[in-house]
Amino acid sequence: THADLNPQANEQIECRNTEPFANWLAQLNGSLAVTTYQAGKVALLGWRGQQLSLLMRQFTKPMGLAVGPGKLALATRHEITLFADAALLAKDLLIDQRGRYDALYLPRATYHTGDVNVHDVAFGSDGLWFVNSRFSCLSALSKDFSFVPRWKPSFVSEVVPEDRCHLNGLAMVDGKPKYVTALGECDNVGGWREKKATGGIMIDVETGNMVLRGLSMPHSPRWHNGHVWLLNSGAGELLAFDPEVGSAGVVCKLPAYLRGLCLIGRYAVVGMCQIREKHIFGGLPVQERIEKLLSGLAVIDLPTGNLIGMFEFTAGCTEIYDVQYLPGVRNVNILNAADETTRKAFTAPEFSYWLRPENEIT
Repeated sequence: THADLNPQANEQIECRNTEPFANWLAQLNGSLAVTTYQAGKVALLGWRGQQLSLLMRQFTKPMGLAVGPGKLALATRHEITLFADAALLAKDLLIDQRGRYDALYLPRATYHTGDVNVHDVAFGSDGLWFVNSRFSCLSALSKDFSFVPRWKPSFVSEVVPEDRCHLNGLAMVDGKPKYVTALGECDNVGGWREKKATGGIMIDVETGNMVLRGLSMPHSPRWHNGHVWLLNSGAGELLAFDPEVGSAGVVCKLPAYLRGLCLIGRYAVVGMCQIREKHIFGGLPVQERIEKLLSGLAVIDLPTGNLIGMFEFTAGCTEIYDVQYLPGVRNVNILNAADETTRKAFTAPEFSYWLRPENEIT
């Protein structure tokens, strides 16, 4: 594995992958983006001719990640930042390694939300939506306010900073929010914690109806091929919900607390986490089933539920939050706003330029 580790990282991150995972990634017409708030990184997994490549970039508590044509949205501790691909500049990012990258995401706008504990984010037909967990609602970005509340579960009586149900996951259908997950059907401060192992729910945003109950800390609902795929995280299960039937079935079980999910054709890429402090994560079904939990990614064949391959973090990274697919680009780079390189990249609708020493005006 080739790894570009950010020199700011305070702990060495080590990883390994199975040969089937590498073979699967080699045939993928794209790359994977992974957020880990625990390690403070956005990880980009690509393929460099003969080997898997891993690039890691420093961010402050990176959480939800949304992907659109040539754009990304990333939630961090206090902000949501919009990035755009400077495709014309990507190949010349490294002068001594021209052609190394085929996409380069540069920060273009930052919205200062404050610490509202943003979880999932998603591009919709009317802009970006995000799960505002601290205020138990779905929200929109604003140039004038921290956020604009757009929807809340019917059982939540008021939009206040009390994380009443731990709303976390968002699935879009036809450009609009359609399904959300939460850890409890509660209307009091942190009420979801009391029955976290069995109190999880999924709600139809459009109707307000509860479509699933009895889940174990569910996350990451995603709409794909007429079904909602979601993670029954505390049980280590990938579920498929059929809205026509109104029930969900287990696709597979994995040796991890699950969080982060993307669907690519017949495959699912699932984020795997180890478990933190007991007061939040203790007493979950997956802990009773598995002694040693893994951190990394698992590729699942959806029709059969079979495990295709795994990418595992063996040190320095114990939790994943989001996993997204970047189609059509094999080696991707992303720069945070503090990186001096961003000041030397100029993009316009018809052209792009690097500011290099040879063309600087002194």
